Amino acid sequence: MANTSDIRKGLCINFNNDLYHVIDFQHVKPGKGNAFVRTKLKSITSGKILDHTFAAGHSIDPVRVERRNFQYLYSDEYAFHFMNNETYEQVAVNKEMVDHPEFMKESEQVEILFHSEEERPLVVELPQYVELEVTYTEPGVRGDTATNAQKPATVETGAEIRVPLFINQSDVVKIETETGNYIERVKQ
Repeated sequence: MANTSDIRKGLCINFNNDLYHVIDFQHVKPGKGNAFVRTKLKSITSGKILDHTFAAGHSIDPVRVERRNFQYLYSDEYAFHFMNNETYEQVAVNKEMVDHPEFMKESEQVEILFHSEEERPLVVELPQYVELEVTYTEPGVRGDTATNAQKPATVETGAEIRVPLFINQSDVVKIETETGNYIERVKQ
């Protein structure tokens, strides 16, 4: 058993009969009253984000998780299939356990969080940025760059994003997976 002084970003805890990932936290010691810890927790099973305040010294139940590197192979109607890079063992993961699957292409390297004691996958995390080829976008109009105007574009995984007007079909762009925002055009 641990207490609130052990809370840190990335810690996985058992809270309200669910597994939560600590996204952010802040230890607060007001001038009057008792100290407390404000946390932002993300449910591993549902993806819901919860703000919760723990009293200082409150007991928490940490869960040991392991991060393992996997390669995305393919998907079917029920699950995504991955291969362990070290043992070549394959694992199928429910589609709900993957954050932002629209940016995942075959052979992409991902991290899967495993519950250490139960040896079961909890969540699939994509890299922070991915590079994808633009398969379709309308041509930009010359001289229309006075504002930060953007246009829709479809990338090779089928996801639709917003890109600047100078991006053309077959350009490779860097995308932030968490937000789906365009970052930059990749030089080739």
